[in-house]
Amino acid sequence: MSDYDLALKNGFVIDGAGNPWFRADVGIKSGRIVKIGDLSSSRASRTIDATGQAVAPGFIDMHSHSDISAIVYPGAESKICQGVTTEVAGNCGMSTAPVNRKNLDILRKYIDSFFGKLSDFQPWSDRLSEFYGHLADKGLSVNLAPLVGHGTVRIAVLGFDMRQPTQSELDEMKSHVEEGMRDGAFGLSTGLVYPPGVFAKTDEIVELSKVAAHCGGIYTSHIRGEGDTLRGSVEEAIEIGKRANISVQVSHIKVMGRRNWGKSREIIQLIQNARMNGIDVTADQYPYVAGQTGLYALLPPWAQEGGIEKIVERLQDSATRERIKTDFAKGIPGWQNWIADVGWENIMVVRVATDRNRPLEGKRVTEIAKTRGKPSAESVFDVLVEEGGRASMVVFYGTEDDVKEFMKQPWVMIGSDQNGIKPGEGPLGGKQHPRAYGTFPRILGKYVREEGVLSLEDAIRKMTSLPAQKLGLRDRGLIRENMWADVAIFDPLTITDKATYENPSLYAEGITHVIVNGEVVYDSGAFTSARPGKILKRQS
Repeated sequence: MSDYDLALKNGFVIDGAGNPWFRADVGIKSGRIVKIGDLSSSRASRTIDATGQAVAPGFIDMHSHSDISAIVYPGAESKICQGVTTEVAGNCGMSTAPVNRKNLDILRKYIDSFFGKLSDFQPWSDRLSEFYGHLADKGLSVNLAPLVGHGTVRIAVLGFDMRQPTQSELDEMKSHVEEGMRDGAFGLSTGLVYPPGVFAKTDEIVELSKVAAHCGGIYTSHIRGEGDTLRGSVEEAIEIGKRANISVQVSHIKVMGRRNWGKSREIIQLIQNARMNGIDVTADQYPYVAGQTGLYALLPPWAQEGGIEKIVERLQDSATRERIKTDFAKGIPGWQNWIADVGWENIMVVRVATDRNRPLEGKRVTEIAKTRGKPSAESVFDVLVEEGGRASMVVFYGTEDDVKEFMKQPWVMIGSDQNGIKPGEGPLGGKQHPRAYGTFPRILGKYVREEGVLSLEDAIRKMTSLPAQKLGLRDRGLIRENMWADVAIFDPLTITDKATYENPSLYAEGITHVIVNGEVVYDSGAFTSARPGKILKRQS
């Protein structure tokens, strides 16, 4: 009889706590780490020789949208090959439950505007526990840690109305959040730059955050703006944390637009001052100077009221187009004006829904405008109408200096802001942001090995124990005895990202084995059929 189900031998262990690496074997049994030390005299059902390789806790993707894609891509291949074993899902205010059947069509079109035609595959559920039950029945390669999406809750109660809730409507929203938290969600997420989140005032978010806080959850936020309005947006997140007495996570922290470059130091000081005053504010980031979102997000808030169908309808009116172009030129107080922040030349269309417009994928708006013989704004309006709003863009906004400044902060963790997918398959098999395939290896290759921005041990801490601590996961995120055996084995001398903006669907290299709950899901560069992932629940 074997002492262990799996033995990892001869590697150097990076425990995830930031400690220096040490040589040890790791014994795994019944899904957990049961021994760290010398296993030379022990027997195992299987032994993996990790000579010359790092044995680290599996990476926790602090900002993911894989809940929306998991029913189609249960293998999460793009994440597994990065060493990711747990994903925090339901970010940016978008979760797939709770569902109000009356407003389901609005929610479906909303989600499709970001992620392609995925709504047809969803097992739409009235509550979060039912939806995640469907995913568990399907079988997953990674663990998922759910959040309740404020946008989804607001759609269930208010649809896409650009107004404040009545007291009874706010109470209904609070009830939805409490139900999600009791189902095991880890907190509340907002997407305050998008409708319907952009329609919500601070007081509304505070009241909902109090419910999450009472249940022991956190508040994560795609803040209202990351360009000219960055400081005020971070201040709002801090205010929410203080008033609701809740732990705050600033999602994909960044500085957008050339005229704002260098403001990372100002924002870092703002957050550190809040932390010094007892407000638990942390952040996550992806290691790129461009992001991806729905193309319709370029429009001012008033143009987005009513949902995607109404957006497309408005854009067929010439007077409405002229009003939007005026807002692009003059701005609206408090609105993140992407055009003013980055310019048309830095916006690339990366995914469309129709074959007719497939040639547009990978082209900048200025290129599309030249080909069509129309101004950039008119070309974007036309594309949105032709695609029924279902088009995505990559926005080139930043500078490496700001990326590195944020990365060096001890309270910044790592998140891909992307779905787990597989190249060439399903609705998301086309053009994506390279972060879908390269986020974590890029940190370890470019920023650790090549540029020395982080030590190897600290980079692993940011990917493992730091997010586990934020989420309250007491049995994951470390190589310690009695922890769940989520493990990534990789070669620190060769690990690298391969995906680019031009060719974004290339798997990373250097990860040799990935283990989830004691089962091997990635084996010497090959995906296995194992689906040991769990739906994690907040630990009270």
